[in-house]
Amino acid sequence: MYLRKYTDKRINKTYLSIARGYQNAEGKTRTKIVQYLGSLDDLQKQYDDPIAHFKEVVKKMNEEEKSEKQPINLKLNRNEHLTENTDNRKNFGYTALSKVYHELEIDKFLVHKFKARNFSEFKINNIMKLLVFARALFPDSKKSTFENRSVFFENTNFSLEEVYNALTYIEPFKESLQSYIYDHIQAQYNPNNECVFYDVTNYYFEIDDPDELRKKGVCKEHRPNPIVQMGLFMDSLGLPMCYKLFEGNTNDCLTLKPMVQELQKNYNVGKVIVVADKGLNTGNNIAYNKAIGNGYVMSLSVRGANADLKKYVLNEDGYEYNEDKSYKKKCRLSPREIIITKKDKNGKTIKIKQNVDEKQVVFWSADYAKRAKAERQPAIDKAKDLIGNVQKYNKKNCVGASKYVKHLVFDKNTGEIIEAKSQLSLDEDKIAEEEKLDGYYMIVSSEFDKTDDEIIDIYRGLWKIEETFKVTKSELDSRPVYVSRKDHIEAHFLTCFIALVLSRVLQHKLDKKYSVGKILESLGNCNCYNIQENFYLFNYYDTVLKDIGSIINIDFSLKNRTLQDIKKILGTTKKSFT
Repeated sequence: MYLRKYTDKRINKTYLSIARGYQNAEGKTRTKIVQYLGSLDDLQKQYDDPIAHFKEVVKKMNEEEKSEKQPINLKLNRNEHLTENTDNRKNFGYTALSKVYHELEIDKFLVHKFKARNFSEFKINNIMKLLVFARALFPDSKKSTFENRSVFFENTNFSLEEVYNALTYIEPFKESLQSYIYDHIQAQYNPNNECVFYDVTNYYFEIDDPDELRKKGVCKEHRPNPIVQMGLFMDSLGLPMCYKLFEGNTNDCLTLKPMVQELQKNYNVGKVIVVADKGLNTGNNIAYNKAIGNGYVMSLSVRGANADLKKYVLNEDGYEYNEDKSYKKKCRLSPREIIITKKDKNGKTIKIKQNVDEKQVVFWSADYAKRAKAERQPAIDKAKDLIGNVQKYNKKNCVGASKYVKHLVFDKNTGEIIEAKSQLSLDEDKIAEEEKLDGYYMIVSSEFDKTDDEIIDIYRGLWKIEETFKVTKSELDSRPVYVSRKDHIEAHFLTCFIALVLSRVLQHKLDKKYSVGKILESLGNCNCYNIQENFYLFNYYDTVLKDIGSIINIDFSLKNRTLQDIKKILGTTKKSFT
């Protein structure tokens, strides 16, 4: 507050008042009259030196206001109206994400890379922060994110066109930024990367025609749309390491080799044990990892195994049971024949058989057996219905059930069911054969010195990466994707990846006490509202915010703050954790 003098030149008269100067959220200076004192002539009748007197009054008022214990009295006008398009809501929860963002020094990377370029390095950092924080807390299209940019207490002095331009500028640095971020994760959290976890997912696009990246492939969500494939490595702490996009028609198993090459070229890792599911367990991937000195822990399909392996699995010799007989396991060291495919000098694919020595761990779970039986039952019920109502079905709508029906034949051209000479019947032998293998899982590994339980525990770590993909598709709404250019698609997934990293690091700091979804929900709910001048009222607080506040040293329970206090806190988030 300060003493304000105003001279009405029309009557040559000076008036005094106590005013408050403040900046609004957009950084514009505003003035509000706190107390009208009167004309200087009238005040001189009461005070020898009115200006000196009231300057002292203002000084004392400011000193009292600085005291946190001293309440601030605000006067609210009951008849005050909002102007059109007013939105006084601001998010404060993103301060936690800002803390991690700057801990990983992403801002320094962007400033350094763009310093010598035409595009302002500070503007590109501000755009990246907007896209990343909004993706984590309020995921939407780039256009909607830009239109709602005022929800954050950040410098958003850029246009929508500059946002799209930034995507183009950022895209060439997607690999180097990933490795830069993970260098900081390694330095600060020291993960034990003996084992790295790998998996593949895909994202569909709501378009009809494929292009150079978005192509028709096997969609995980059974959509007919063009897709892109994403391979992702995760470390032992459950923190994302790196990702790469592949064309939508790329087979999952073909993504592992280029990802391993990227990992060992640009990341500070030595020999690693690659952990992956049976979709990645091909002869080429096994041979490649062994050739470069890596290990592997991968699942192997029991149902698709050869007769010798099935015989070993079903043989009771060697199994160790738990107390209630609901679980058993055994292992052996055994060579296994793999098939390696390669092109000859004429471009023809040839197959080469090769034996690899490995440890094979097989286990059975009663719960898994029950689940397999329950998952099969709908297909069996459908098969029974098909037998009694052939006219209802064709090749397309009886997928999954047709294998349980004997003598079923389809017209090659139309897909319609051809009436068989023999009466259709349920294939009881097929069902019984499948039931024998219910509940059995096999894991194969190059690591002979690890115990059965160690190998099983390593493989079970894959659930973390599967859950990570769920986070990107649900909490981060990484699709649908509203951009169409290849460079913009690549940059979109980069911002999703960074939002994922920030969320996972924060979850790690909280000792995984909460899910990523719960953390982001609480941060998204941590909003405040401008009630008057530069004063903000907070209306949400929960246990998650309490715990986050304890690790980043921010009191989220405080009900009232000034804009100056908020900006001071945001300033502290732009410094590394100590």
